[in-house]
Amino acid sequence: MTPRKLIIVGNSGFAEIAHEYFSYDSDYEVVGFSVEKAYRKVDRFCDKPNVDFEDLAKHFAPAQHSVYVAATYTQLNRLRARMSGQAKQLGYALASYVSSRAFVWRNVRLGEHCFIFEDNTVQPFVQLGDNVLLWSGNHIGHHSVVRSDCFISSHVVVSGYCDIGQGTFLGVNSTISNNVTLARDNWVGPGVTITKNTEPGAMFKHTRAEPAAVSAPRFFKLEE
Repeated sequence: MTPRKLIIVGNSGFAEIAHEYFSYDSDYEVVGFSVEKAYRKVDRFCDKPNVDFEDLAKHFAPAQHSVYVAATYTQLNRLRARMSGQAKQLGYALASYVSSRAFVWRNVRLGEHCFIFEDNTVQPFVQLGDNVLLWSGNHIGHHSVVRSDCFISSHVVVSGYCDIGQGTFLGVNSTISNNVTLARDNWVGPGVTITKNTEPGAMFKHTRAEPAAVSAPRFFKLEE
């Protein structure tokens, strides 16, 4: 099979990671990178041409190339949504990546421009919207909906029958209990557990651990 040609928008650490996954675990061939002119500092990235996004169509014909926007949760996922929308308006097909080491059940409904890392478990009857990013090691429970433009970091548990609102960020080790609806644009910090429905734009900060008054060696009666 002839690989499909892919442009990755971005030249950050995530762009480098996306290049690795698309190159070795998909039927895409990464042929170039692109960033907006104001942010482009180098002409080549990962040994591929790196061009101004404003001139992308001059370098890579939309009919022959797909695009993936390798942006994380910048601007509460707005940057990834904006850039992928602009690429689509230019006529590019939007690429998705699903790791060969992820478990995605047969009837999961997957939107366009999604990225699913290894060790994700996506259970039956789940719906993922457009532009959703699942970093490694998450559990997305049965009959749950993750709406468009969400970023779910690592080791997150979304229980069954949940509804994760558009633009939401779920931090490392956060947990969403059964039958909970998160409104759009929520920010859930690392280690936070949500057990009730939320309001739009809600931010849930994690509680920072403070060191105890007694040191660990003293607690275990070790000679310091």
